[in-house]
Amino acid sequence: MGRLFGTDGIRGVANRDLTPELAFKIGRITAGLLGREHGKPLFMIGRDTRLSGSMLEGSLTAGITSAGGEVRLLGVVSTPAVAYLTRQLNASAGVVISASHNPIEDNGLKIFNGGGFKLPDNLEEEIEKIYFNSTDDLPRPEGSLLGQAYIDKEALDLYMNHLKGCAVSLEGLSLVADCAHGAVCRVAGELFQQLGAKVMMLHDAPDGSLINVNCGATDTTDLQKAVVDHGASIGLAFDGDADRLIAVDEKGAIVDGDAVMAICAIDMIKNGLLKQNTLVATVMSNGGLDILAEKHGMKVIRTTVGDRYVLEKMVEGGYNLGGEQSGHIIFSDHATTGDGLLTALQLLRVVRQEGRPLSDLASHLERLPQVLVNQKVATKEGWSDNQKITKAIDEIKQKLGRHGRILVRPSGTEPKIRVMLEAPLPEEALAEFAHSLAELIAKEQA
Repeated sequence: MGRLFGTDGIRGVANRDLTPELAFKIGRITAGLLGREHGKPLFMIGRDTRLSGSMLEGSLTAGITSAGGEVRLLGVVSTPAVAYLTRQLNASAGVVISASHNPIEDNGLKIFNGGGFKLPDNLEEEIEKIYFNSTDDLPRPEGSLLGQAYIDKEALDLYMNHLKGCAVSLEGLSLVADCAHGAVCRVAGELFQQLGAKVMMLHDAPDGSLINVNCGATDTTDLQKAVVDHGASIGLAFDGDADRLIAVDEKGAIVDGDAVMAICAIDMIKNGLLKQNTLVATVMSNGGLDILAEKHGMKVIRTTVGDRYVLEKMVEGGYNLGGEQSGHIIFSDHATTGDGLLTALQLLRVVRQEGRPLSDLASHLERLPQVLVNQKVATKEGWSDNQKITKAIDEIKQKLGRHGRILVRPSGTEPKIRVMLEAPLPEEALAEFAHSLAELIAKEQA
């Protein structure tokens, strides 16, 4: 049997890998399975601005309603908004049609359960089993038993009010917000302005042909320049579905997820709010977090890469702050998933209350030099059994020394293998090692 679900739902090139037929079947299967427990399951569906979004939305909705499920169409909204509204409105499930930070031709289906959490592995496996075998046993209601779909223009207000309840006044702050032509184009500026900030918007046209293209959390070049040119206090960069945040300080320097977590963790410790004085990060987070943790009596627990694994560890241990270097940060007292807008508000709260520039707050994270190379490959399978690759990894490990780290892992969402090196060595030396290993992997995985 093949595999549909990756680490972050189902993703692929829209209309080639992720087809309308696939979306229809997933909607039908999921509604059929949830219907056993909920009778007439209710689904919240949101999407980002991708051109393929409405096509997949129609197919997904048809599949759900054909199995007797009800659908509330939220339109263009962020991933965390769907997760929050699914839980808040007692829906059976929520589905986000988005490929997050991926290129414009990609799209995806991310499914949340009624609690606003990503589906557990066993339910994903059950959906896949039916998909690859037979859907004959799924219900096919008729007449008044058919499901219906409704456009819901008011639900988003609940989410926005929730965010405002997590914020402080932003009077006196000047912000630049880069929306990546994605899901929060119409609400980000309004939110920050209502809280009192002066806001300059970048890439805020909801244009699916430009989503994530040279903008947003994956490319902060324009944002860094705008912050400096306009003398802004802070820059905020979101990705296509706005579940991550990368910040920029007043000097134009990037403040990534590790730095944001460090700033918020220290503040939460100071105020007695960080549960068990523990931060959950991934193996990709910089070793500087461990140095910082020792200074502040904090513990850092690391997980496999992927915000779902961070969240699983947080739930398991009862922790309330965790995330990734890439900007997926989970404040579990307020959300069940990474939320770029919520993260921005938590960061701005610390900046405002401390009365210090972001560059000063971020400087407390002493980073070990780190280099990441994303290498496209023909296949992500079998690299760990390749003797040439494993020999090269062992040789590089010896050169990095006792405090060095090397991580090689396949991407969960793209045809790439990621190579990360970290050590107290010049960045140029790390980059040379990383690129040579990445080139070898590309050659061997051709």
